Amino acid sequence: MDLTFLLNWLGIEQENPQSWIQILVVATIVVSVWFINRFVYNRIDSRVTDDTRQIQRLSMKAFQRLFAPLIALGLFLLAKLVLQNLKLAHDILDITIPLAISLAIIRLSVYLLRKAFPVTPLLKTWENIFVTIVWIILAIHLLGWLPALLTSMDDLAIQVGKAKISLLTAIKAIASVAIFILMALWVSAMIERRLTRSDISSYLKIGITKTVRVILLIIAFIVALDVIGVDLTALTVLGGALGVGIGFGLQRIASNFISGFILLFDRSIRPSDVITINESFGWVKELRARYVVIQDRDGVETLIPNENLITSQVINWSYTDRNVRLKLPVQISYNDEPELAMKLLIEAANDNSRVLKDPPAVARLMRFADHGIDLELRLWISDPQNGVNNLRSDINLEIWKKFKQHKITIPFPQRDVHLYSTNPGNGG
Repeated sequence: MDLTFLLNWLGIEQENPQSWIQILVVATIVVSVWFINRFVYNRIDSRVTDDTRQIQRLSMKAFQRLFAPLIALGLFLLAKLVLQNLKLAHDILDITIPLAISLAIIRLSVYLLRKAFPVTPLLKTWENIFVTIVWIILAIHLLGWLPALLTSMDDLAIQVGKAKISLLTAIKAIASVAIFILMALWVSAMIERRLTRSDISSYLKIGITKTVRVILLIIAFIVALDVIGVDLTALTVLGGALGVGIGFGLQRIASNFISGFILLFDRSIRPSDVITINESFGWVKELRARYVVIQDRDGVETLIPNENLITSQVINWSYTDRNVRLKLPVQISYNDEPELAMKLLIEAANDNSRVLKDPPAVARLMRFADHGIDLELRLWISDPQNGVNNLRSDINLEIWKKFKQHKITIPFPQRDVHLYSTNPGNGG
């Protein structure tokens, strides 16, 4: 496509110098706004920090998106006024002005809608793509090209049985499903934010949020299918196929999904609970639809399927009470006083700030073993999520120091070897 064909297609008279003046003015404004917008965009980014208040951040980010189209709109209006005073044509500028207004409205609307979603690089990318697509469609409509474009897309069709599937139909179907699902996710995110600010317990918030999201997505999908003209009675066949799929290939996925709802509503495992399952110990960081995230003391996050938490034995250290009792076995020599050793054990426990004073730490004489007297220190803590083995190590080290100070020994296994001599005369 050469330049002459493009100008004729746009309806621009090549021999008319006033058309070229307008093109030059529009190009100059677009390039100038682009450079100015980059400078302003970077300045606003540098001013927005983590300490910026929410309303101020919202205002600055909204201005950041409106600056370019509003400045372009002002310059287009000024250029039109100048051309009017000079008695020159301004038909091209008449098109650019509503385009600038529509771009400002679209960018502001999309920015306000995306506030319901968590900010991610992917979201920012899709925001720009969505704004560009909507603005191009509106520009084509303002230029009067949309009916011809829709007709051309409808002509590109294939025949499937008695049904005619055109490019226009496919795009409408995809757009309808995407819009309704996006609206469902947006409403779900708004409800989640409202619940976050309420006094409802965390596990109930998660349960309500997941339930509402699933219901809204199902409703959005059904409504979208109805809008594009799909016979909903045909979904009975799809439902039967889905049931067979769940019975075979999707059985574990469905089991994990349903188990997640069971965990949410029976309150057996909640966020921040400290649990042990098989060899995994840590606190519950997040409850997801298919798995539970458990973080251990090393910062390693383990993803455990919900089904395992339902079918396996789980130790919940903080199910009804966060207080946990620890037992530390110690053995002393038969030559030492057990009363003094038991007193030192209690002192070593009370010297640690994590050990509770109520109930108090106690020491017990358990049994008289082969090599010494077995004692046991029993103590209570209320923060098992901060680690158990590190506390054992600290208290054992303190016990060792106190035993050394008071000459109390910790025995080690001993073996007596008896040597018997034989009579050489009988060795024959």
